[in-house]
Amino acid sequence: MTNAIRLGFLTHVEGQADLHTLYRRLIAQFVAAEELGFESGWIAQHHFEDGRSGAGAGASPFTLLAAVAEHTSRIRLGTAVMTVPLENPLRLAEDAATVDILSGGRVEFGIGSGFDAMTFAAFGVPIEQRRELTSRGLDIVYRALSGEPMSPDGRAVLQPHAPGLRDRIWQGIFSEPGARYVAAAGSHLLLNRAAYGYDERTDIVQRPWADAYLDEWGKHPRNAGRTPRIGLSRFIYPTLDKRTAKSHLQAGVLHFAKRQVAEGKFPAGLDVEGYLARLHCFYGHPDEIINELQTELTLPIATDVLCQLNPGVPTFDQTLKALEMIAKEIAPAMGWRPAAAPPMRNAVSHLAAG
Repeated sequence: MTNAIRLGFLTHVEGQADLHTLYRRLIAQFVAAEELGFESGWIAQHHFEDGRSGAGAGASPFTLLAAVAEHTSRIRLGTAVMTVPLENPLRLAEDAATVDILSGGRVEFGIGSGFDAMTFAAFGVPIEQRRELTSRGLDIVYRALSGEPMSPDGRAVLQPHAPGLRDRIWQGIFSEPGARYVAAAGSHLLLNRAAYGYDERTDIVQRPWADAYLDEWGKHPRNAGRTPRIGLSRFIYPTLDKRTAKSHLQAGVLHFAKRQVAEGKFPAGLDVEGYLARLHCFYGHPDEIINELQTELTLPIATDVLCQLNPGVPTFDQTLKALEMIAKEIAPAMGWRPAAAPPMRNAVSHLAAG
């Protein structure tokens, strides 16, 4: 990491608690991260989950981020990612713009095409059309955020208007052609914590995608004068040692691995260490993590590092401690320095308690 990198975290809104408590803890997590100097926090979107199984309860990220905005002042607010085929794109643009205005221009608008067949079926959307629907929806979002009229008579212009949000759209991808498509669209790039279905290490798989994105970016006039950004999500969990880390992460990781095995993305029969390797996880003592991150092939060209603990499901206190160790020990050792944080408000325990 360098000073030019923005340090963020990514949450799947999960834990062993009722949803009201999970949502209050989410706000508290953003407040704590802001006070630690994190530049961004991102919410993953999941439907039909209650957050207790490791899949996440963030069905409505912009609603949650609107609440977060009222309790924070600096940390940037990201979606990772909104599933465009399941949304009305004009309404999606309105929601993004509204939260951007509420937060003082802090939204980072991450989108994707989705992948879960059950969710598409529940929404009545043919999953085989997801790429076409994503392209069509993204075009509408771009036009709306650019202030173009959305009705034939020219009267329907997006309100509220959010200047600059058009240039803060990110897309998640899982291939080199996808990376080139994102660059051609003028979006920033989001890379997942792990590349599923590959035997090679995730960074070995993803580095060519990131290189292709940067190569393609400069070929398009719409990108002139703009700087491409690469958001790199990574599973990072610091504790006293690897044994402690595994004990905190094991239940969530093995539950997630079982689903991946059923879908043919992970081999069966591995132990927790094997599945943590498949998830490209950096865990254990901070010094161990620092040493391992120095060999990460995609990290040197990332502009934003999004630390996540999913699919591990540590407790709320363990989550806050991990964020603190990342901000105070791991990231500084890699050259990062915290952004100027707002005054400590002692609000975390109050928010978490609901």
